[in-house]
Amino acid sequence: MCSFIRRSSLLTLTLLILFILCSDYGVVLVESRAPFACDPRNGLTRSLRFCRVNVPIHVRVQDLIGRLTLQEKVRLLVNNAAGVPRLGIQGYEWWSEALHGVSNVGPGTKFGGAFPGATSFPQVITTAASFNESLWEEIGRVVSDEARAMYNGGMAGLTFWSPNVNVFRDPRWGRGQETPGEDPVLAGKYAASYVRGLQGNNGNRLKVAACCKHYTAYDLDNWNGVDRYHFNARVSKQDLEDTYDVPFKACVVEGKVASVMCSYNQVNGKPTCADSDILKNTIRGQWRLNGYIVSDCDSVGVLYENQHYTRTPEEAAADTIKAGLDLDCGPYLAVYTEGAIKRGLLTEQDVNWALANTITVQMRLGMFDGEPSAQPFGNLGPRDVCTPAHQQLALQAAHQGIVLLKNSRRSLPLNARSHRTVAVIGPNSDVTVTMIGNYAGVACGYTTPLQGISRYAKTIHQAGCSDVACNSNRLFGAAEAAARQADATILVMGLDQSLEAEFRDRTGLLLPGHQQELVSRVARASRGPTVLVLMCGGPVDVSFAKNDPRISAILWVGYPGQAGGAAIADVLFGTANPGGKLPMTWYPQDYLAKVPMTDMAMRADPARGYPGRTYRFYKGPVVFPFGHGLSYASFRYTLSSAPKTFSVPLATSLYSFKNTTISSKAIRVVHTNCDAMSLSVHVDVKNTGDMDGTHTLLVFSTPPAGNWDPNKQLIGFKKVHIAAGSLQNVKVDIHVCKHLSVVDQFGIRRIPMGDHDLQIGDLKHSISLQSSLEEIKT
Repeated sequence: MCSFIRRSSLLTLTLLILFILCSDYGVVLVESRAPFACDPRNGLTRSLRFCRVNVPIHVRVQDLIGRLTLQEKVRLLVNNAAGVPRLGIQGYEWWSEALHGVSNVGPGTKFGGAFPGATSFPQVITTAASFNESLWEEIGRVVSDEARAMYNGGMAGLTFWSPNVNVFRDPRWGRGQETPGEDPVLAGKYAASYVRGLQGNNGNRLKVAACCKHYTAYDLDNWNGVDRYHFNARVSKQDLEDTYDVPFKACVVEGKVASVMCSYNQVNGKPTCADSDILKNTIRGQWRLNGYIVSDCDSVGVLYENQHYTRTPEEAAADTIKAGLDLDCGPYLAVYTEGAIKRGLLTEQDVNWALANTITVQMRLGMFDGEPSAQPFGNLGPRDVCTPAHQQLALQAAHQGIVLLKNSRRSLPLNARSHRTVAVIGPNSDVTVTMIGNYAGVACGYTTPLQGISRYAKTIHQAGCSDVACNSNRLFGAAEAAARQADATILVMGLDQSLEAEFRDRTGLLLPGHQQELVSRVARASRGPTVLVLMCGGPVDVSFAKNDPRISAILWVGYPGQAGGAAIADVLFGTANPGGKLPMTWYPQDYLAKVPMTDMAMRADPARGYPGRTYRFYKGPVVFPFGHGLSYASFRYTLSSAPKTFSVPLATSLYSFKNTTISSKAIRVVHTNCDAMSLSVHVDVKNTGDMDGTHTLLVFSTPPAGNWDPNKQLIGFKKVHIAAGSLQNVKVDIHVCKHLSVVDQFGIRRIPMGDHDLQIGDLKHSISLQSSLEEIKT
């Protein structure tokens, strides 16, 4: 047929027109579409049982595995899985990324032709600042629409190794920007919401397969001579249970994610990808992962070549597969698994179990169901990527993620009538790709901060620094002159991927180079209000600006995505009312001297001068606290109703708890009836300002004193939109087992008896938990 088409230019033109028309009417025909498995027109595979869609998936999987030779099996254990032509199976690239939009970081996704770009949403740390679960799920849904469209067009796979849900433990971490922040509850809710958006809600069927990474205690890339390939994270059972593992558990148990990625580092002397306790026993056993476990790229090779954990590469292959690893991002399992079997280190059945997990996910995605266009989501194509609605969502997400840190004398919002000329200054004032952070793809288009502000006022632009490193002050004079001529001055400063990124941890928290000098000099020269806009993923010590009365306002915008400039301008001029809250603590620079990045302990240890980490355990001074964020509106809380006491029901007889349950008057969660342990708090929230606003209600709890020692912990949050002068009653549901439990020094989750102090803004309320077992002593 192809040779016939080449002989007939008229037919070729007709088919091209037909392709365009069909695309417009929802039928996606892409000439470059790679062949697919189980083509019903292929006599070779038509009769094969694994191709029959009416047969249960587990039966189809076993049928397919039973037809493979050992050599074919081992070549399916790696990300660039080889095809099996005799069974009509094409090669498949597992590695695609979709952290905050379809990305071309992995080899599984390409841009070009009918797919020149995809919607690039704000970086995760920015979106997390919205504290808006419905927004996170909606972004996931849009990203998966675009991913499916690109798959249908032969430009992407269906397995996306996102999101990154590691806790942002240390402010220097270059990849903190990829995470939902420092709080494990926030990270867990983000993980579950985004995964649900990506994977869809069609039961066991998957729209795309998400992957929560990097499990576990991974939050160091390259610091002070220690890199992620050689780092052994020494973590207590207590910190693993109540911090590092929390987002991953939520991702698997609540989000039903299809994959988990193990990390490069060791945890307590064992590489995570070779640790059966955390892979086979925890992820697949306790949490019941319905999916596959994949290594971070080259992790199997790293544990042999860099960590010298095994004596031979065959042992590395055997140890990881037996521990529960199903897929290697890298070549090791394809090269060395057969040798491991021949040496008796592994059995072919071990390989079959790994393949069952990966192939099951492919079956759930419909990859063995024949022609993609005949399946669910088969109608998605180029017209479903970068749509106006998707780009509008990117703008809304940026609006919701911007955090107003300071607003002296209500200098913001600016007034377009009285601030007609605005000086726009700074190395990030007219950037494009900086706004989308890392693990991004090709954006649909950009609106820079300068372009956004130009829609509201006449602008005078000066970069001030040639780049964010700002190694010279020779351009400062022109920046000062611009500020003298303007009615208001906007300084867009901060960082970019040259200073914080994967494998690039920061050494300090101050603005780089001469940036601080530029800000201060421009603020002195400015004849109008001076606003500092910080574009960065990690926190920055801007104490100088916080305390400088000439700097009237500070905004943190993270990396705000393709529409970042428009969102910044909308907030500056009051078209959008900021409602974001910081998802991480902003520490002073001197904090770093007390906390080596290699120290994984969360809790403070005064005996050695260790101040602890994150708002939950750190007791020292901060620049801006976790959860901080102002609004152009003002809100007042009144407690409507809340219980003062709650009786904790027990699961079994009193005798079974003796000497096992009570520790400092705390009952093990597993010994309670969790299903009967919910309560509600009702809060009236009134917008007492003169502007409509979207407000985030953060609910914290401080437990009774004991061997857990959090200052307070986030137990829930609600996003509400309230018109000026209006009141809204907000219901906060508290599940005692999930929200009021703590983890003791042995890693056991318990519910402390006594007063749990709730804090909602400046509102405080105590709930006393009681149980008939309080009199029993250990």
